[in-house]
Amino acid sequence: MAQTRNVAVLVGSLRKDSLNRKLALALAAMAPEGLRLQIVEIGALPLYNADDEANPAPAVTTFKQQIKPADALLFITPEYNRSVPGVLKNAIDHASRPYGQSVLSGKPGAVITLSPGAIGGFGANHHLRQSLVFLDVPVLQQPEAYIGGAGELFDELGAIKKSDTQAFLQKFLGAFAGWIERNAAPAA
Repeated sequence: MAQTRNVAVLVGSLRKDSLNRKLALALAAMAPEGLRLQIVEIGALPLYNADDEANPAPAVTTFKQQIKPADALLFITPEYNRSVPGVLKNAIDHASRPYGQSVLSGKPGAVITLSPGAIGGFGANHHLRQSLVFLDVPVLQQPEAYIGGAGELFDELGAIKKSDTQAFLQKFLGAFAGWIERNAAPAA
């Protein structure tokens, strides 16, 4: 039996009724056997300041402790001004510092952008990928996931109601599971 892979999910939206959070929860519910998705909260993190590295806030310590044991990373985010929301960039800065002590390095990752607009967060997706390359996070290349029309995607219970999108996301999760197996650190 294959080992269960734990995936830390970072959602780039703090809104109470965030469509990106709904997507993260829907994906966790439909994840294939052997893949466990768990949201790691980023809303309580203070703004990153290198002066605080020697004595990090408790929220930063907790955040990094939740990411460190994960086998992989999944970023689900909207696009703000053709880029990554500041709250997600802030979380990445905390997770990757101090230099040489990143809790992200070497973990296989994937990016999904979700937007009410037609282009599905293309700009945020690519900006995030640029940062992840620098941070030594091998990112799933195919299938790329830019999901538009987010306002019509979910039913009243938060399930994905569009069958073609659901099928695509199942394909995405299957590809991601394979990517994790090819790129995860060997078991100790």
